[in-house]
Amino acid sequence: MQVRVYYEDTDFSGVIYHANYLRFMERGRTNYLRLLGADHRTLFEETQDEAPGFAFVVRSMTIDFFKPGYMDDVLDVVTAAGEVKGASITLLQQCRRGDDLLIEARVRVAFVSGGKAQRIPKPLRIAMESGRVKQSAT
Repeated sequence: MQVRVYYEDTDFSGVIYHANYLRFMERGRTNYLRLLGADHRTLFEETQDEAPGFAFVVRSMTIDFFKPGYMDDVLDVVTAAGEVKGASITLLQQCRRGDDLLIEARVRVAFVSGGKAQRIPKPLRIAMESGRVKQSAT
């Protein structure tokens, strides 16, 4: 998924403010679900009976920052499934500017309903497992 860096995404020096990468990656995770054929609205409707009020929540995240990004850059946000478990998935995400790797993150996301961890619905789990990568996306 591509994102353009706007003035509002940068700090006073014109460099992407570190916390804004979280927003870019959130959009990347949403787009990743869409590419798997599971947009959020449909997923909410389909799982309402099985897991009412479900949500995906970020459980943990580690980020490595390698190079700065700047205003007007066009970044590629790359998202791939790593480890897929019953109630959680680890996603590997990168923000790239052409061949330059700016950041890389490992994001563990849990599937919850009613305040408790729940198994990821089978069709979604199968779709995620089909796109899984063994190692870091670098």
